[in-house]
Order: sequence, then C-alpha cells, then structure tokens
Amino acid sequence: MADYKKPDFWSLKAQQESYPARSVYKLKEMDEKFGLLGKPGRNGFRVLDLGAAPGSWSLYVLRKFAAKKNSPAANSLTAVDLSPLSAQYGQGLFKGDNFSFIQGDMTSAEIRELILARGPFSLVLSDAAPATTGNRSVDTLRSLDLAETALAYAASSLEHGGALVIKVFQGGDAQELLKKIRQLFDTGKSFKPQACRRESFETYYLGLGKK
Repeated sequence: MADYKKPDFWSLKAQQESYPARSVYKLKEMDEKFGLLGKPGRNGFRVLDLGAAPGSWSLYVLRKFAAKKNSPAANSLTAVDLSPLSAQYGQGLFKGDNFSFIQGDMTSAEIRELILARGPFSLVLSDAAPATTGNRSVDTLRSLDLAETALAYAASSLEHGGALVIKVFQGGDAQELLKKIRQLFDTGKSFKPQACRRESFETYYLGLGKK
C-alpha cells in the first residue's frame, strides 16, 4: 500500500513554494502545456475553481494574475468547496477584490445560483474528488458524478472559446464523459500530469475551445 503520509518530491516542492498541496503542479503542467490561463479578453479573465480546498489551484491562479502587471482589473477567480481554504498560504491573495470564495455543495441549487451569478467564465477548473471508500467501483462512480457536475457548469457558464479541466477516476463510464466534452469543445483530451501519484487511477480531461 502506498504511503501518502511520506512527503515525496512534489509535496516537498509545494512546501518550499508555499502551496498547501502538491496538486498545484498538476495544474501548472497543464497550464504550461495547453495555455489554460491565456490572454484575457476585453472583460478580463474569469476563472471558476470547483473543489478548491485546500487552495493550491486557486493560489496558482491568483499568483499568475498578480504576476501579469498589465492584466485587466476585471480578472477574477471564484472558488467553491465544502471546506474552507488554507488561508495561511494565501499571502493576502485570498482577501483580494478579484477573489470570491463560496463554501458549500457545488451540486446544490442554492450554490449553483451563486456560482452562475459570477459568470460567464473563461476557464472552469475542477479538482473535486469524493471522499474515497477504498472500493474502486464506488469511488469511480462518485468521481464521475462530480465530473458531470463540472461539465454542466462549463456548458452553462463558460464563454465561447473557453477551456475546462476536470479530474476523473479512470474506469466506469469515464469515456462517455470524454465524448460529451468533445461534443462541447473543439478539442477534448485525456492527460495525466507527472505530479499524479504513479499508483493513482486519477487523470484529467480537458476541453479546449468551447464551441
């Protein structure tokens, strides 16, 4: 059995660079490879981060916003999770005017209404994962439900040309989800970043260029 408590290369790197979790390097690799956080439009670049806690992906996005000195003031990030973010890593970025955090269940009608009010979005991210049971079939099914929810947000709130990243557990009907992504986007693909644990059955589906 894998020892997830023992820090690996990515965990130690996250500590050194003041990120709450190693998952940041999954997003970083996908951003650098696929240009997810690209050039903003006239109204800025708006990002939705689903399943955001403890906050590594949100922090990565906010740091990129801060690094672009000439970026529009309208750049914004909306993060959603049942759990709060690790504010001690935020270095004040989680308190900025361009950041909103919604604590709640992204599958509920009430939270959905709050999220959609902050759109449309240029990029929808979902690193959401279910509480795992150890039963791969059950965990895969629950992961797929969250992924379907993220895709629904992309379908209803992502602007033309926008992009989507969704974490999925491989197996079950995951390939059917990829087919739906390819119907909604110019390009739909599966990609497993280097920072994913070797023994993990997680991967990421990307939708690039919403039709």
